[in-house]
Amino acid sequence: MLPVPWRHVASWNCTACGVCCKGFDVVLGFNEWLNLTRSYGVGVTQPDISKFYLRRRSDGSCVFLHKYFSTWLCGLQHNKPRACKLWPFKILDAPKFGKPYEACYDYEDRRFFIYVDPLCVGIRWGNPTPKFAYKTISELIEIALGLREKQLYSTAYLSNHSTIATTVQKLKPKLI
Repeated sequence: MLPVPWRHVASWNCTACGVCCKGFDVVLGFNEWLNLTRSYGVGVTQPDISKFYLRRRSDGSCVFLHKYFSTWLCGLQHNKPRACKLWPFKILDAPKFGKPYEACYDYEDRRFFIYVDPLCVGIRWGNPTPKFAYKTISELIEIALGLREKQLYSTAYLSNHSTIATTVQKLKPKLI
């Protein structure tokens, strides 16, 4: 299914369902690969001819994905690869998936074309809310450009965040 222009999305919130961490290849930048292999060893990554990926288990899920009661958590929460931070969004310089007027977004002095993967369950369809249009999308662009690391609007809000954050920091990758 083709990605949809962002102007069809009223809002988006990560539900911590884990769908994005199952069955998708996560491309790593060289520095991301280097940091992960220094922290966890090369076994958590998968090299290809020209790219590095996060390793997946035999069921297709990321080795850093862990179930915590009814929530799926990322063991890399404080060191997530950029591709993971941006999913389900695609921030592009050209309208690769069509409908340029519906996908365009002007940020500072640049024009971007933003699409969303319609398979994400955290999408609420409709006209964009101001928070989504001005806070979430701007944050995603800043992450894509490498201007921001910390996520505020583009990650799951978990009510007992401090307890979960402590738990996530103790999780180790499962390679099985």
